[in-house]
Amino acid sequence: MSSSAVHRSMQVAEPGGDLSLIQVETQEPGPGQVRITVEACGVCHSDELITAGYMPGTTFPVTTGHEIAGRIDAIGGNVTGWSVGDRVAVGWYGGSCGHCDACREGDGVLCPELQVPGVAYAGGFADSVVVPAVALASIPDELTAVEAAPLACAGVTVYNALRRSSARSGDTVAILGLGGLGHLGVQFGSKMGFSTIAIARGPEKASLAHKLGASHYIDSATEEPADALQALGGAKVVLATVTDAAAMSATVNGLGRRGELVIVGVAMAPVKVTPLQLVVEAKRVYGHASGIAVDTQNTLKFAVQSGVRAWTEEVPLEEAGAAFQKMLSGQARFRMVLTTGN
Repeated sequence: MSSSAVHRSMQVAEPGGDLSLIQVETQEPGPGQVRITVEACGVCHSDELITAGYMPGTTFPVTTGHEIAGRIDAIGGNVTGWSVGDRVAVGWYGGSCGHCDACREGDGVLCPELQVPGVAYAGGFADSVVVPAVALASIPDELTAVEAAPLACAGVTVYNALRRSSARSGDTVAILGLGGLGHLGVQFGSKMGFSTIAIARGPEKASLAHKLGASHYIDSATEEPADALQALGGAKVVLATVTDAAAMSATVNGLGRRGELVIVGVAMAPVKVTPLQLVVEAKRVYGHASGIAVDTQNTLKFAVQSGVRAWTEEVPLEEAGAAFQKMLSGQARFRMVLTTGN
């Protein structure tokens, strides 16, 4: 490719607008950057925050997409450790300042200058993307691009949340929700040695939960999740992957001693919990962001070792609009992944 070349990009012209296929100029990577030929890009609920204009710093027209998998095809100056042809993934963490306290402590995903693909620069709903080299995670040979892409955001989010929680092998961990995040959370929980409980609505999801690795299933439409969790001894951790704050609130009383409600699903409504609920048995409620590039790399490695895989539905890049709407409607099972044919 050269700076005079063009490539396909799915853009949204204004907040809340539709995705449209256009041709844009292919950029050369600058210092500290690489250019990636995109092979696959997952469709995440967080993409709606970007295309709706809710994320500060977003400018329109915008190309979203932060579950990127592909190959490096050009390298800018001052980049070491990477070569043209390397298979790489980029997630929500798309770069950071490198000098703030968060970055210096290895917590760059909480950097005040965090660069999110689609916000700080054009994202992966395209044939080509230029990203900071610090955002790259190496993809193991055992994973295809379609398998790797969802792990760069959904995968690292739930894996990191679980491994950084207080739960240890043998503890009881509940996964609230069986969607794009939740179906991975159940798999990771099971493979990490937790006694894993899945919580969702409807009896028809029980067989799915067990197939994913859950030892128990709680149907929140017919049971009180907190009571059901306590009947199983109480949860050390409830990982909330849903976007329903009320559903999150309903699990607090299901936590055991020093139990934790870890929130990774984004909701605008408040989670309702009383101080008494927290003080009794010293419970905690907190949120968890995804992770930096090395966390994504660790997630990909663990997925290879354990057999965890996202359940995906592949859609050509030019049909991104339909895939996006299917995701928003809740009909996607479980991760829509755009493919470019590159």
